[in-house]
Amino acid sequence: MNTNYILSKKTKQVFSSISVIGILLIALSFLFQNPDSKQVWMNVLLNNLYFLFLSLFGALFIALHKIAHSGWHVSLKRIPEALSTFLPYSAALMFLLFFGMHDLYHWSHHDLHDPIIEGKSAYLNLPFFFTRMAVYFAGWIGLSCLLRKNSISQDLSDDYKFHKQGKTLAALFMAFFAISSSTMTWDWIMSVDPHWYSTLFGWYVFIGLFVSGIAAFILIIALLKSQGYIDFVNKEHIHDLGKYLFGFSIFWMYLWFFQYMLIWYSHIPEETVYFAQRINGFPILFFAILVLNFVFPFLALMTRNSKRNIKWLAMVASVVLIGQWLNIYLMLSPGILGETAQIGLIEIGFTCLYLGGFLFVIFNALTKKPLLCKNDPFLKESFHYET
Repeated sequence: MNTNYILSKKTKQVFSSISVIGILLIALSFLFQNPDSKQVWMNVLLNNLYFLFLSLFGALFIALHKIAHSGWHVSLKRIPEALSTFLPYSAALMFLLFFGMHDLYHWSHHDLHDPIIEGKSAYLNLPFFFTRMAVYFAGWIGLSCLLRKNSISQDLSDDYKFHKQGKTLAALFMAFFAISSSTMTWDWIMSVDPHWYSTLFGWYVFIGLFVSGIAAFILIIALLKSQGYIDFVNKEHIHDLGKYLFGFSIFWMYLWFFQYMLIWYSHIPEETVYFAQRINGFPILFFAILVLNFVFPFLALMTRNSKRNIKWLAMVASVVLIGQWLNIYLMLSPGILGETAQIGLIEIGFTCLYLGGFLFVIFNALTKKPLLCKNDPFLKESFHYET
């Protein structure tokens, strides 16, 4: 059984080509479409968040299953561990927003004379904004690094203390993530529309993070299997990931609908403005997101066999990842660009640029450790797991 991943020259070239295509599309957009600084910074923020969420999912998946005493995931855990290695790069990219704050966030201007924004100034101000950002990334990166270090220590020793230490670290990560995952959505997404608020927004963004992370997880497994790796990952593991994708796509729709329904029912102008702008200005995109993130995966994954077929599951996961990218786009672009927002060369270009770099970081991380962990007390259970 080959458990040492080798990042081939061909695979590196594919990842590099994706980024080069992205750079070319960005260059073409400046030649023919002349995007302004708001559009550029909106795309930076959009892709920062999208790939940050995928990376955060990696640490979340490990921590969540460790404190739940899960056994089935153990043979798979190198993949979410690799996903979490992108977090330091996400931190560097997010701090670049310092140079584009006035283009992204209306509240960052000093001469607004807006009583609503002035009332939120104790929270929405630049020093506190970046202080919170630093705290978020310090917690996420620090705890995810400790979880990966604990995993390596467990590979080198069969001492049970490393398993117990891992559970402690996982509990700390979950406690920190429970708070920071909501406040980061207020800071980076909801404050794009500073007059608007929703008590369900943090949950809504979180479930999108989880669904897109599961989809990325499935695609990485499909790619590794196509290259002849991870034979120990069987249809039972694939089935569980399929159930995750199916179930949490439904839960995403639940939050999507009830956030809208509660605001529609109460009919408070400060709340309805968010949906009015998106439904009236972007009706096709608004409902396409529902189809891609709920209707399609719901219909495509209803049967048991559909959740056990990795090729079919990878196709569904690809659709969901596109849907979640569009979801973040619709959360950001109307508040930043207004009704002139549209998906063009620069949007596709930035996404390709980020995607190539993200894939290289993740697959390079997979080369650092064997794809199969050692000495985990639940490893045998993972091999003999049945659904």
